[in-house]
Amino acid sequence: MRNNIFSSADLPAHLGNEARFSLWRDIYTADIASVEFGISDKDPFYAKFEASHIGGLVYAKMTGTINRVTRSRQSILADTHDCYSLVINTSPTAIGGNYRQNDIELKPGEAFLDAGEPQTILGQDHNSWIHLGIAKKLLDVPFARINDKQGLVARHDAEALRLLRNYLMLFDTGDLPASPTLTDHVAATIIDLVGLVTGAKGDEAELAGLTGLRAARLEAVLSHIRTDFSNPELSAEFIGRKLQLSARYIQDLLAATGSGFSERVLEQRLLRAKTMLNDPRHASKRISEIAYEVGFSDISYFNRCFRRRFGDTPGAAR
Repeated sequence: MRNNIFSSADLPAHLGNEARFSLWRDIYTADIASVEFGISDKDPFYAKFEASHIGGLVYAKMTGTINRVTRSRQSILADTHDCYSLVINTSPTAIGGNYRQNDIELKPGEAFLDAGEPQTILGQDHNSWIHLGIAKKLLDVPFARINDKQGLVARHDAEALRLLRNYLMLFDTGDLPASPTLTDHVAATIIDLVGLVTGAKGDEAELAGLTGLRAARLEAVLSHIRTDFSNPELSAEFIGRKLQLSARYIQDLLAATGSGFSERVLEQRLLRAKTMLNDPRHASKRISEIAYEVGFSDISYFNRCFRRRFGDTPGAAR
C-alpha cells in the first residue's frame, strides 16, 4: 500500500488565485487523470487530494472549492487510465448534472459508477467526494454486465454501499496489512462490494455475497464492538438493530472466526481496563471505577477475568 497527498496548500505561496488553480489543475491532469474542473468565484481556491493504493485499486478523497467536474471527448481521449470509478458524494449537499446525456443527482452519501464517459457534475462552492478507482478488468471478469450499470445511482442507505463506506475506513486508519495475501483479500472484498453496490444479480451477486458482503458485515460488527464495548447494554441484538441484521446471523458470523460475541467484547473491555490501570491519568480512580467504566457490572467477575487473561490481579497491574 502507498499513499499520495496532493494539496494546493503545498503550491508556492506567491502565486495568485488563478495561477494556483492553473498549476494545481495541470499537475492533477499529468499525474492523476484528464479531467476539467471549475472553481468557485466566491472563495479562494483550495483543493486537497488524498489517495491510497492497494493492489489494482485507488481509494481517493477530494475536497475543496471545486464546483464542476467535466469529462469532454477531448479529455477522455487524453486519459490513459482504463478504470471504473465509483464516485461517492461526501458533501453535505447534493451534486449532479448529466452523464452520457442522462440527468444524474447524487444526494449526500449516494454513489454512481463512472466508466469515464462524457459528463458534467456540478456542486456548491465547496464539495467533497470519494473516488474509488478500479481497473476495468478487475470488475469485468466477475461482473460481466457491470458496464451496463454505469450512471445508475445507489441510494445512501443501500446496505452494500453502507458496508462499503464502512470498509473503506480501513484506508483512513493507515493500518492496512503489508502481507500480499491479506492485501489481495482486502482488494477482493472491495471489488465484490462494488459489484453489489451497482446492482449485480444472479450468480454474480451470490458469489459476491459469500465473499465481500460477508466480510464487510463482519468488519461492521467488529467496528461496533470496538466502539461500544463499554456499553453494559451491548449485545448481538443491540448491534443487529443498528446494522439491520439478526442477532443469530451476527453470532454465526463471529463464531466462524473462532471467537464469539461475548469473547470479543470481554477482550476489548479487559484490554481497555489494563490500559487505564497503567495510565497515570487514571491513578486516582479505584479499580472498581475502572471496571464499571469499561463495561463490567460485577467487580468479582472482572477480577477473575483479568487474572485469567493477564496472569495477575488488577491491583498488581498498576
